[in-house]
Amino acid sequence: MNDRQRFLDIMRFRRFNDAYLSQAIYQNFWEDTIKRWHKEGLPEDIHIDEYFKFSRMNGEPIIDTFRPLPPFEQVIIEEKEDYRIVSDEAGIRKKELKNDTSMPQYLEFPVKNRQDFEKMKKRYNPQSPSRYPQFWEDYKKSVENRNYPLGSMIGGFFGWAREWIGVEELSVMFYDDPGLLHEIFEFLGDFFIEANRKLVEEVKLDYVWFWEDMAYKTAPLISPKHFREFLLPQYKKVTSFLKKHNIDIILVDSDGNINELIPLWLEGGVNGVYPLEAAAGMDAVALRKKYGKELLLMGNIDKRALSRGREIIKKEVMNKVPYLLATGGYIPAVDHAVPPDIPFADFVYYLELIRNITGDENNLF
Repeated sequence: MNDRQRFLDIMRFRRFNDAYLSQAIYQNFWEDTIKRWHKEGLPEDIHIDEYFKFSRMNGEPIIDTFRPLPPFEQVIIEEKEDYRIVSDEAGIRKKELKNDTSMPQYLEFPVKNRQDFEKMKKRYNPQSPSRYPQFWEDYKKSVENRNYPLGSMIGGFFGWAREWIGVEELSVMFYDDPGLLHEIFEFLGDFFIEANRKLVEEVKLDYVWFWEDMAYKTAPLISPKHFREFLLPQYKKVTSFLKKHNIDIILVDSDGNINELIPLWLEGGVNGVYPLEAAAGMDAVALRKKYGKELLLMGNIDKRALSRGREIIKKEVMNKVPYLLATGGYIPAVDHAVPPDIPFADFVYYLELIRNITGDENNLF
């Protein structure tokens, strides 16, 4: 059985007690993490996926639906010894620290009103030729008989609007200008369908995902009422298009506590969520017991636990992974990018714990 069939069988509840470990779309490493691990024994001249014996799972967007085309001009507005203020190719003005891997401070966003939205729409022509690779026919041939799962980011509603408008301004706009927001979300839904049409019709994808990041530690950044009114019709429109092309693994990537939104995503045609951030109270075991086979799960291994020693690592893994693998529809992974406070040897220990659960002795270090 190849990796593609293993993945599909796990995600369709046909294969149990098998851990599909992969870097893929939901687990990667901070640059500083890799730098630390090089000092602790990770070879520098290897492929990370090969070293950790990860299964292949291509999840990079192979078409360019995210960027505005043409992009905004990138401009350095101000530069000091420890930071710079820039306007990037998405039209966002932000403050970046020069010697820190933290998130930038967002200062200004490109869409503030209807006039700005009309200008932005011109940069989101779904038919722009450069949204697809130049050698598209060659690419299609290269994935036609693949033995690994292939997916693509299909879009995201709150996520895109947030990148255009900013979280605070977007939150206010639900009340101050709901008509404009309805137009924005409807435009995005149509754009995602048309920009992805050639991909979906010409390549047999195994899964897709929406990128949202629409929740904080305790709750979503949007009320269920507003989700139902503004987003749910657009989700239904896009997922209906996907299902007509036999794509039945439809995921959402959102940090934070998304418990209140899961029933709405299910109603909208989504059937999987990740990374299930433990620090925000997400509990994959509880979700499996609540939703059964309705909901696919990825992640939920608390990254904080992996930095606290092997006793805590073992407790974290054993409290979740055996049950979730036995019930199916779950892919174990750290609940976000792997931070640099996790020792290299302990990350290896974490992987070996999971492989021991499944009896995968061939892939132990």
